[in-house]
Amino acid sequence: MKINKLIKRLSVVTALIGTGVVLAACGNSNNSSSNGSYQSELTKKGTLTVGLEGTYAPYSYRQDGKLKGFEVDLATDIAKKMNLKVNFVQTKWDSLIAGLGSNKYDAVMNNMTVTPQREKLYSFSTPYTYSYYTLITRSDSNIKSIKDIKGKNIVDGAGTDNAVVAKNFGAKVSSTPESATGYQLIQQGRADGTVNAVPAWKYYAKHNSTKGLKEVDVPASLQKPAETSVMLNKNSKAVTKKVNQAIKELRADGTLKKLSIKYFGSDITTK
Repeated sequence: MKINKLIKRLSVVTALIGTGVVLAACGNSNNSSSNGSYQSELTKKGTLTVGLEGTYAPYSYRQDGKLKGFEVDLATDIAKKMNLKVNFVQTKWDSLIAGLGSNKYDAVMNNMTVTPQREKLYSFSTPYTYSYYTLITRSDSNIKSIKDIKGKNIVDGAGTDNAVVAKNFGAKVSSTPESATGYQLIQQGRADGTVNAVPAWKYYAKHNSTKGLKEVDVPASLQKPAETSVMLNKNSKAVTKKVNQAIKELRADGTLKKLSIKYFGSDITTK
């Protein structure tokens, strides 16, 4: 009888141990599956690949051959929070969004704002900055308000939010490859003005000659500020969730505000 009881007890213990092993294996499988699903959405495993222009200071630009800027630092911090490396792909604006659609990179960080058209094709993270607009024109121009640009020749990047704003106020919009070129065209009398983000203009004015140019304020009552977000592919749901969590943590620990003050001189991460 004692031997039989011992055998039964050993059988129960063995069964319990076996069950524990199975449960542990299931747990590891689930974690692996979750991690695998997340990694499978990335262009390159273990790396967050980010597309940007690299010519739109202070968001992203090159200094002494090195890529720098607010969104460069932010993307690096987001990748760290996600336990990933970061890789930047510098691309011209006219092919930047298309590169995301063709899986050239995982995300676009280029002062991107949400529009109904973009939302149909792409996903967006929670906003990380709120960008107000400004109008730059010639010093001797009779343009006193953004309402005055109706019928005027305004230069902005094709398909940019700046161009959309200009068109909404009735301007004739011509394409320019970058903001600096637009300012030069205005100085040369070949364009009437350009719409831009306030931080981008302030940075340019601090580091370049603005002779012959003037800034016309665009109040929020006429044009509400744009919410800047990370643009991602629609099917990158796990990556989008991770990016949102990273932004939430960076906002909570003060990193987002510090980066904003470093590059813009003020906190533009809140409305």
